[in-house]
Amino acid sequence: MFAVHLLAFHFTKLKEDQIKKVDRYLYHMRLSDDVLLDVMARFQAEMVKGLGRDTNPTATVKMLPSFVRSLPDGSEKGDFLAVDLGGSQFRAHQVKVFDDGKQSSQLESKFYPTPKEVIQGNGAELFDYVAECLLDFMETKNLKHKKLPLGFTFSFPCKQTKLEEGVLLAWTKHFKVRGVQDTDVVSSLRKALQKHKDIDVDVLALVNDTVGTMMTCGYDDQRCEVGLIIGTGTNACYMEEMRHIDLVEGDEGRMCINTEWGAFGDDGALDDLRTEFDRELDLGSLNPGRQLFEKMISSLYLGELVRLILLKMTKEGLLFNGKVSTALLTKGKIEMKHVSAMEKYKEGLSNTKEILTELNLFPSEEDCIAVQHVCTIVSFRSANLCAAALAAILTRLRENKKLLRMRTTVGIDGGLYKTHPQYAKRLHKVVRRLVPNCDVRFLLSVSGSGKGAAMVTAVAYRLAAQRKRIDAALAPFLLTLETLQEVKNKMRTELEYGLKRETQASASVKMLPTYVCGTPDGTEKGKFLALDLGGTNFRVLLVKIRSGRRRSVQMYNKIFAIPLEIMQGTGEELFDHIVQCIADFLEYMGIKGARLPLGFTFSFPCRQASIDKGTLVGWTKGFKATDCEGEDVVDMLREAIRRRNEFDLDIVAVVNDTVGTMMTCGYEDPNCEIGLIAGTGSNVCYMEDMKNIEIVEGNEGKMCINTEWGGFGDNGCIDNIRTKYDKEVDEGSLNPGKQRYEKMTSGMYLGEIVRQILIDLTKQGLLFRGQISESLRKRGIFETKFLSQIESDRLALLQVRRILQQLGLDSTCEDSIIVKEVCGAVSKRAAQLCGAGLAAIVEKKRENQGVEHLQITVGVDGTLYKLHPHFSRVLRETVKELAPRCDVTFMLSEDGSGKGAALITAVAKRLHNVGQK
Repeated sequence: MFAVHLLAFHFTKLKEDQIKKVDRYLYHMRLSDDVLLDVMARFQAEMVKGLGRDTNPTATVKMLPSFVRSLPDGSEKGDFLAVDLGGSQFRAHQVKVFDDGKQSSQLESKFYPTPKEVIQGNGAELFDYVAECLLDFMETKNLKHKKLPLGFTFSFPCKQTKLEEGVLLAWTKHFKVRGVQDTDVVSSLRKALQKHKDIDVDVLALVNDTVGTMMTCGYDDQRCEVGLIIGTGTNACYMEEMRHIDLVEGDEGRMCINTEWGAFGDDGALDDLRTEFDRELDLGSLNPGRQLFEKMISSLYLGELVRLILLKMTKEGLLFNGKVSTALLTKGKIEMKHVSAMEKYKEGLSNTKEILTELNLFPSEEDCIAVQHVCTIVSFRSANLCAAALAAILTRLRENKKLLRMRTTVGIDGGLYKTHPQYAKRLHKVVRRLVPNCDVRFLLSVSGSGKGAAMVTAVAYRLAAQRKRIDAALAPFLLTLETLQEVKNKMRTELEYGLKRETQASASVKMLPTYVCGTPDGTEKGKFLALDLGGTNFRVLLVKIRSGRRRSVQMYNKIFAIPLEIMQGTGEELFDHIVQCIADFLEYMGIKGARLPLGFTFSFPCRQASIDKGTLVGWTKGFKATDCEGEDVVDMLREAIRRRNEFDLDIVAVVNDTVGTMMTCGYEDPNCEIGLIAGTGSNVCYMEDMKNIEIVEGNEGKMCINTEWGGFGDNGCIDNIRTKYDKEVDEGSLNPGKQRYEKMTSGMYLGEIVRQILIDLTKQGLLFRGQISESLRKRGIFETKFLSQIESDRLALLQVRRILQQLGLDSTCEDSIIVKEVCGAVSKRAAQLCGAGLAAIVEKKRENQGVEHLQITVGVDGTLYKLHPHFSRVLRETVKELAPRCDVTFMLSEDGSGKGAALITAVAKRLHNVGQK
């Protein structure tokens, strides 16, 4: 027993001594975590360099766009072919993808050798060989009669400008085919296939094997957004944000980037880590000075690296009693399979002894221990370097997503990872140590490169079909110049109808006279009260106007809420609430006893008989107070003041907010004779010649007309451009059949139109995995402010996804792109329709003045115009296109509804005083 213990002790001591000896000899190959973190940082810097348009030419990590923009989502289906060129065997595959709710697929493959004369011959021979193998496969599987889409796995660095095109940058993996470099390999394959008239194959996608691995694993695990190959060659790919890829136009969504990391270090960035053995191996390779990172970590080179180390150690008398065998002198004699076998520790030293004996090395026990440890250090260094570069990619993904902690999956393939007994465990362990804030799952790909090419093709097929259906849904929102011209002409016709005595009653655009007969001239002065009712909030203002050289307007205001039960209660309750708010304000300002002139901004359609009389035509914007429609709102306000019996006010003018906007801007710019509101509601007013207003007596001067253009189309004249979504929104509104133009152009309804489109696309399975969430079913959940946020150019898709998550919508990156597109279509149409209507008015103004070219200012207010990132630009462009002889300046109104009401009151007072004199 004692002898056994002594023997074990002796072996352990022997083993420790040999390991220390090898460790000292290969000291530079053992990399600490600090060194790996440094490698990680160097690789991250190369990634950034590779993504930049200006820096890419000098980057060693080329970061090639693959034009794969989407991962599988489980809805792919159909029959696909794939061919796979890149290793010692060529493979043809048939992949059936089933849409059975179980995400299942079936793969059938056939392997063909790639003869040396083919991989080192000319391009025509290579692609003819590929075509002949595919023909044989299709005959075997009885597929010759079918037209099938094909994905081409081509595992060499290619520059792609689209999914089905790729120009070979350089051969790797011992391939040396002439006349292929710098040409499109898909074109070459198509030419070869065209020689066979009896097969009909459509090459839809060119895929790198790394991308194929990610896509195969992505079909089984939707978290998979990284692909990794560690085998004969090595490479990684991952899903990068489009906004970071300078090499490709567009900044929406993501695209898979094929890093081609094998060339990392070709510029000397890893020279401090490369040993004399790495340099010797490189000099003896087919491509000296290139693919240096690959030569440090891929299985094609690790066996040779071990041979060079053993050769030198033997020459120095550290192994095999200094006897150098022919095997150690023969390049390629030690292969990766030998290294893997020698590292099977569970089998002790038996494998090592057997392999070395076969190589005529006749090792001692000490030799076997030392050789086994050399293999361990070489393969461990490979795993370490691979882990550092992979950790850099994972860190970039996490930072792109702005996450403190990220869960993700890495799809992985390659002989080294699959067959080496320790490699996978080492790689996982080091990656998790380098990126502790990433929870990484490693998913082994089953036939990744072949099935993956088919999956890329299947996804491309799905996206093409989806694109057709999305385009069909959004097509009615794309208005041609002819359509907009037609809208402008119809608006002009309706404006004329509204001004004429005999047609006014039936006109959809009511053209209400406001009895505002002048704009500010700068002499207005005094203290005025203003009320502003037009939404869920009500404001009371005190406005002090000074004239002369120190002309100014000072305002003091207080905002009061109008509860829903008041908005939809009785008229008496509404006006009592308004008077209560006025009383609170007068007390707050300490002016309860003063009898000030008052302007009442009442932002609903009114028919006026004079400037201080306004009969409500109909409620809009969610108001439903009873006993108001058909009544004079000024009388109702006076009655409520009398009922309270605390104060008296001189109500001089009832004003629409649009008119207030025009007057506010007119105070700054005398050229302003049009007011536009583009916010919760939509409306326009303008100064019309009295001679054209048949519904008012008198032909002298001008009067402001409140068009109330929101009702444009209520007579069916624009039904040809109303979509099924517009009709759904209209039918679900408080006033079906009314305000149809407003429902296509105003902020109150745009979000609801978007919601209806999203529901339709989800029902079609094009969004949110076909699942309509409870929140999406709620009317009004998609507010217009979300359109403004989602369409912001500064907003990344990640933030768009967060907005959608706030609405209870679990979206993918692709969903976010579609939602953004829907928002864009709806808001662009709104701005164009608004622009077409405005073009009709500025053209009318030009004709009224009888000028060839009109210069005019439009005063504008409203959250849609102010806050939406594109609305104002599209509106201006449309007006310019449809009214080319009008030079229109747009001026933002500062508090048109409050300040404007006071200015109208001041102008009315001034004109009244002039009239009295």
